[in-house]
Amino acid sequence: MEEKLNHDVAESVRERVRAGYAEIAKADHGVGSHGCCGTSSCCGTKTVTVDDLARTMGYAEADLAKLPEGANMGLSCGNPVAIASLRPGEVVVDLGSGGGFDVFLAGPRVGRTGRVIGVDMTPDMISKARRNIESYHEHSGLDNVEFRLGEIEHLPVADGSVDAVISNCVINLSPDKRQVWRDIARVLKPGGRVAVSDLALLRPLPAAVLQMVSAWIGCVAGAVLVSDTERYLREAGFVDIRLEQKPDYIASMIEFEDPLYQKIAAELPTGTNPADFITSLNIAARKPK
Repeated sequence: MEEKLNHDVAESVRERVRAGYAEIAKADHGVGSHGCCGTSSCCGTKTVTVDDLARTMGYAEADLAKLPEGANMGLSCGNPVAIASLRPGEVVVDLGSGGGFDVFLAGPRVGRTGRVIGVDMTPDMISKARRNIESYHEHSGLDNVEFRLGEIEHLPVADGSVDAVISNCVINLSPDKRQVWRDIARVLKPGGRVAVSDLALLRPLPAAVLQMVSAWIGCVAGAVLVSDTERYLREAGFVDIRLEQKPDYIASMIEFEDPLYQKIAAELPTGTNPADFITSLNIAARKPK
C-alpha cells in the first residue's frame, strides 16, 4: 500500500470507514463482526463481551463499572490511558474517541482543573458520546469532557494547547498517517507527550486482506509496519520514542474466534496465522521542549 493514498482513494477509504463506524454507533451492541466483540454478540462460537475484551487489555473492573452505558463498544486494541500517566490539571485529546470510552476514563484522572477533548469524524459517534456526558457527570461529579467533530489529520484544537494526546486503535484507519503525526505535534505543548495504542504490521499483509472493507473497519488493512510508525514519529519531530509490541490482543482475537480474524487467516500463507503479521503496539513519545 502507498504511504499516502491519492486524494480520491483517500476520500473513498475515509467514507467507507465513516459509514462503517456510523453503523456501529447506531447498533445496540459493539463492533461485532467488524473485528471486535459486541456486548450481546459473540466472536465465532465463543460468547465474549466488550468488557471481557477490555479486561484482556488491562482495563480495571472498577473503571469499567463506572462507564456510561454503551461507551465501551469493543473498539480498543490496547489501553492508552494506562500508559499516559495523566495528571490533575492536564488537557488531553483523544483521537477517534468513538462513544467516549477512554475520554470518560481519562476525565477523573485530570480532575476538575483538567480537560479531556474527544475528536471523531463520525457524527453518529459524536452524538452517542455527547449523550453519555450527563451520565458521566452524575457518576463522577465532573464537568471536564467534551466531544468535537473533526478528522484526526486536521484536529479542531489550537496549536500548542495540549499536554497529552491519546488514541486507541484509530490512527491505522487514516489514509495519511504522516499528517496525523504532524498534527499531533502541532497541538501538543512543548514537552507534551503521546500515548497511543494501535495496530501495526510485522510484515506486509496479502493483497486479498487489504481489499476487505471489514478489514479496514476492523483496523487491520490500514495498519503500517512498526518501522514505518517509528519513521513517521521521527519525521514529525518526536523524541524519546518507545514502541512496545503487545501480542496478547491478536492472540485474544484468535482465541475468541473473531469472525474478521478468521477471514484474515483464510487468506494467509499455509502455516501462518494473523499473529505472524499483526501486533498491537503501544506508542509513547514526547514533543521536544
